[in-house]
Amino acid sequence: MDYRATLNLPDTKFKMKASLAQREPELLKKWEDEGLYARVQEATKGRPDYILHDGPPYANGHIHIGHALNKILKDIILRSRRMAGFHCPYVPGWDCHGLPIEHNVDKELGGRKREIDKLAFRGACRDYARKWVKAQAEEFKRLGVLGDWERPYLTIDYRYEAATAREFNRFLASGAVVRSKKPVHWCSSCGTALAEAEVDYADHASHSIYVKFPVAEDLTAALPALAGKKAFVVIWTTTPWTLPANLAVALHPDYTYAVCQVGEESLIMAEDLAPQVLAALGLSGQVTATFAAAALEGRHCRHPFLERDSLVVLADYVTLDAGTGCVHTAPGHGREDYLTGLRYGLPILAPVDGRGVFTEEAGPYAGMTISAANPLICEQLSQAGLLLGQGKISHSYPHCWRCKRPVIFRATEQWFISMEENGLRQQALAAIDQVTWTPRWGRERIHGMVASRPDWCLSRQRAWGVPITAILCVKCGTVQNDEGVNARIDELFRKEGADAWYARGISEFLESGHACPGCGGTEFRKEEDILDVWFDSGTSHAAVLEERSELSSPADLYLEGSDQHRGWFQSSLLASVGNRGRAPYRGVLTHGFVVDEHGRKMSKSVGNVVAPEKIIKQHGAEILRLWVASEDYRDDVKISDRIISHLSDAYRKIRNTIRYLLSNLNDFDPAHDRVEYENLPEIDRWALSQLEGLRARIVAAYESFEFHVIYHALQNFCAVTMSAFYLDIQKDRLYTAAPASRERRAAQTVFHELANSILRLMAPVLSFTAAEAWEHLPPDSNREPEVALALFPAPHPERHHPELEQKWERLTAIRRELTRALELARAAKVIGHSLEAEVRVMASGELAGFMSDNWATLRSISIVSELSWADDLGPDDYQGELAGLVVQVRPALGEKCERCWTRCPTVGESSPHPTLCRRCLGVLAELGL
Repeated sequence: MDYRATLNLPDTKFKMKASLAQREPELLKKWEDEGLYARVQEATKGRPDYILHDGPPYANGHIHIGHALNKILKDIILRSRRMAGFHCPYVPGWDCHGLPIEHNVDKELGGRKREIDKLAFRGACRDYARKWVKAQAEEFKRLGVLGDWERPYLTIDYRYEAATAREFNRFLASGAVVRSKKPVHWCSSCGTALAEAEVDYADHASHSIYVKFPVAEDLTAALPALAGKKAFVVIWTTTPWTLPANLAVALHPDYTYAVCQVGEESLIMAEDLAPQVLAALGLSGQVTATFAAAALEGRHCRHPFLERDSLVVLADYVTLDAGTGCVHTAPGHGREDYLTGLRYGLPILAPVDGRGVFTEEAGPYAGMTISAANPLICEQLSQAGLLLGQGKISHSYPHCWRCKRPVIFRATEQWFISMEENGLRQQALAAIDQVTWTPRWGRERIHGMVASRPDWCLSRQRAWGVPITAILCVKCGTVQNDEGVNARIDELFRKEGADAWYARGISEFLESGHACPGCGGTEFRKEEDILDVWFDSGTSHAAVLEERSELSSPADLYLEGSDQHRGWFQSSLLASVGNRGRAPYRGVLTHGFVVDEHGRKMSKSVGNVVAPEKIIKQHGAEILRLWVASEDYRDDVKISDRIISHLSDAYRKIRNTIRYLLSNLNDFDPAHDRVEYENLPEIDRWALSQLEGLRARIVAAYESFEFHVIYHALQNFCAVTMSAFYLDIQKDRLYTAAPASRERRAAQTVFHELANSILRLMAPVLSFTAAEAWEHLPPDSNREPEVALALFPAPHPERHHPELEQKWERLTAIRRELTRALELARAAKVIGHSLEAEVRVMASGELAGFMSDNWATLRSISIVSELSWADDLGPDDYQGELAGLVVQVRPALGEKCERCWTRCPTVGESSPHPTLCRRCLGVLAELGL
């Protein structure tokens, strides 16, 4: 007889080989055909809302691994919140304005750009952005991200552009917008002003020079030591090109300054720095006098090469960290210099145009680029005998985040949102404290940035964006915007988008016969600059959260990379606080950047760039999702082929555990075969206690965004707690017991609970696998049709038994010792399979009592043919880590049962079935065989 046919062997259509790269697109098509997102939204309607607002990625090029990290994190959070009982709409968005698109369209148009007008150019930019929105949407969907992909928000949508202009006009009406000439970061390559968020810092080599400014007044009365001497104030600078804009030399009001006599010249510098300055210049001299800085305030030096004086001023930003303690001051080229200039009534001189070329105000350097003029300025100073020394210094210097070239500080006429007007800075700082920041250091970071940031420079000298919707009087410069003007702007923008600003005449925004309330003028102009794109995206709370019926403001969560503390998080905060008096979010979560396994930034030149597309083709998006969950996103996130390979192995263990559970449920009907909890064997109640602990741990980790905890808990539970212990022990009763026996149905009851719960717990992360396996669970009318519609497993605190777990922890420790002894015996060829073994044990003291009390359990979990006590074991037998336990392994007596493989003396008792043991004979009798 073929006894194999009498066994309950595992059987399932859930494949061991995942084939994720092939299977995932099939699932995605199924989800799309069935309208899964809409079904989820309908099923969760009426629950409490949880709003995660999508920070818009830039619509330019294919997605990179950082995009994948960001979008998968969002999807994990939203799926987990739905399974926790919330209604979670997700509206993805894109940032579609800005310089990179403008540059790329320039390249595509080539010479044709000169042949088309601004509206046609803006149309080409709009088409370019939409092309990449479509491409990126497909790439995001491939990651398994569930959302309203048919109705995303785009910053180029007409209603969005109208909302952006409306928010600017509200700032304008409140008096918070000012137009003034002040220094801003300026990119000569891109030809535009930059905001703080658009500046990166990188090492840069600069000219370093010491320059003598001749004292232009007789200081004998204040400093007798200078009588009859040639006196000079010595400055140090790393930007010689700013010297044509010099109008002052700043000293610190609290420092002591010294006159150093060097040959025939008296050099003035900070007393504390004098020795190192002289040493650096290779000079020798002696201090002939010291004085307080106030003695020189209001005095004048001669500019070293232009026909004007430089005022000596006092400023507390002067330091003793480097230089001479006397600071070259150009109000048109520095933020602190600008403030000093205002305080002393100096003009805001910036003799450099938008291309980085000197204007006529720069004297002999007019027409030169600043880089070309730099060495010539040094040469002229040297010829005039005013250059004390020069060299090169490598230091951190601001660069444009787009073109990566060094930027300059340049005073130009720009539009600003004042950080002080209407108390914006203090209101924003107060709002920060009302937000939950994850990680917590995010609060300190953005607080420090807002506390020290300058006024927000809004204007950009470009074509592709939402225009600054200000109408100005040509005669006096007064802004003409009032409620009526702003209402017409809003109406036209809603119908035609921001292009209306360029397509419509100025008369269509003003009432007939309008006259300037400031001067009575009747000639007006529209501002041509566009808004900073950070203002675009920063007003998304108004354009999206407040406009979409399924959303609301403030959002529960904003989630982006750590660079957005100075970017979107901050611009959104200021835009919302300025017009609404509150933050646009209740919580902010920040993730790090993706780096290689050595911690290096991704770089094409280094060759360590990991493309999401490549991983998906080789391993499937599911492995990317597992990678996101496995890493602690609060720091920089590492990725490499080795890491992905390791995660693939971990995935296989999880999948195989699920497959094994499903394969033993092929004849299980939850409605009729379930065994009540109180009737379950102790080992099954222990397994459910372990499951309850896992449920609590994982649900709490989702709640606190600690996804790496979920990965490790799930992997350990599947590979160790289940596969290496519980499932291994259950094989005997599952395979060999009668199909409908209480002992087998009890094991199946727990297997069903395990499979159902694990799939729910892992679904936010391993969404494809959970959806696939869900279809292979036994039919159950009480179960949701899709795991995406399911809730987390219901809590069962009554199943959590710490005492039982403590007892089984001890049983597990004993089993571990028996298993080690079996492995040694197998290695020594004493036995083959563990079922060929008899294990003899000797224990002493309390351990012996514990083992005696649990002998039947130890017998069942040891998976050997015979477990027996012995009193003749000695030092040559196995003694492991468990004190008082000695183990001996020897071949079991009796023949091997053909059906259950145990060696037993009862094999051969039955003539009809001479190769079966007594236990298997009983099962056959139940089966009527």
